[in-house]
Amino acid sequence: MVTQATLARPATEAEAARGGSSFSRVRVVWIASSCLLALCILGSLAVGPTGVSLTSLPDAIAGAWAGDGRPETLVLLKLRLPRLLLGAFVGAALTLSGTIMQGLFRNPLADPGLIGVSSGAALAAVAWIALGSALAAPVVKVLGVYALPIAAFAGGLATTYVLVAIAQRSGTLVTGTLLLAGVAISAFSGALTGLVAYSSDDRELRDLTLWSMGSLSGANWDKVLAVTPFVVLLAVMLPRSVRALNGLLLGEAEAFHLGVNVDAEKRRCVLLTALATGAAVAVAGIVGFVGIVIPHLVRLLVGPDHRHVLPLGAIIGAALVLCGDIAARMLVRPGELPLGLVLAVVGAPLFLHLVINRQAAEG
Repeated sequence: MVTQATLARPATEAEAARGGSSFSRVRVVWIASSCLLALCILGSLAVGPTGVSLTSLPDAIAGAWAGDGRPETLVLLKLRLPRLLLGAFVGAALTLSGTIMQGLFRNPLADPGLIGVSSGAALAAVAWIALGSALAAPVVKVLGVYALPIAAFAGGLATTYVLVAIAQRSGTLVTGTLLLAGVAISAFSGALTGLVAYSSDDRELRDLTLWSMGSLSGANWDKVLAVTPFVVLLAVMLPRSVRALNGLLLGEAEAFHLGVNVDAEKRRCVLLTALATGAAVAVAGIVGFVGIVIPHLVRLLVGPDHRHVLPLGAIIGAALVLCGDIAARMLVRPGELPLGLVLAVVGAPLFLHLVINRQAAEG
């Protein structure tokens, strides 16, 4: 006799098989992503125009451990290692920002630039580079290496508060208004950035131009120290938003009924975006496509669950920036290409490919 339990068993087994297959795929992506990051770390330490090569890397590491002063050891400690750490941070921070924005807006095309956070941070950093040495010398003297990251974060945070003030109605943050206001503020910040660049002298204009293209060429331990507090804050605050981001995927009303404080989580998400974007912009300049391509790619690989999307995005984003930085160092050596240009050349076709495949799958 065919009972209801018998009829239900195949479906249950099929669901279990699908769940096991999904878990297996996620595990494979985790392993592959970790191996990719490890290879990029090795390449970042071993590849460059001078000093340390792949064959001499073990001796340089041994020398660093022993504390000797050989040239290879100094290149590894003073140049390659801080550049590696900053590149990994920039890639992870931009990817996390894009992931948060896409989860908040439920739109795979969203990124920090969409609501003007990147533009606000860039405007503050550009103004600081062009005007800080003359108008804010006492502040620079007090803050030291933290001056530029704090300025960029303050610019992103100020933009965030303006957006929240515009988009808030009766204590509720209206996402559509936030998006439209962000587009307007982004255009306004871009115009002011151009005005600051136009009024700069030749030296400042050259610095601003190179900075706007994105680069890790100025990496040092002072900059690593400057972004360390931002890394700690992200590590502490971000895990608390995973459940809320998963709830928001269903819609704001559904998230509210699941117990998510929607307005508070929106503010937290925008604050996290300002935090990560401001710090990344401060140390590397304008680096595009990382925050929009990598979250989209990770969701295609493992699905929308932010328990996997956030950490995997950080790993793959860090690997992408490190890989782009290796190419920037090697393509025109002993010179160096801007990192932002390299990632744009790679990221734009990749993003277009993902969009075309998504349309084909939905069609």
